[in-house]
Amino acid sequence: MNILLWIIFGALAGWIASVIMGTNRRQGLLGDILIGIVGALLGGWIASALLGVGITGFNLVSLLIAVGGAVLLIVIMRAFRRPATMP
Repeated sequence: MNILLWIIFGALAGWIASVIMGTNRRQGLLGDILIGIVGALLGGWIASALLGVGITGFNLVSLLIAVGGAVLLIVIMRAFRRPATMP
């Protein structure tokens, strides 16, 4: 895929994951794109290691893998984020 399709694919996967995880209003479009692209890489790596299937292009299976990776990335980010302290 060329870079423009990676950006569109990442934005779509990141947006779906942010809606699922309830972080849509906090991260914005750039956050959706970055989380979607990194999530696609993470999900593709895990899916190819466990299932022998990876991101193969702009299709439904690849989108589901990318969304799963993006959701996992948001969960990991939440685990490392410090909780807000009360004043």
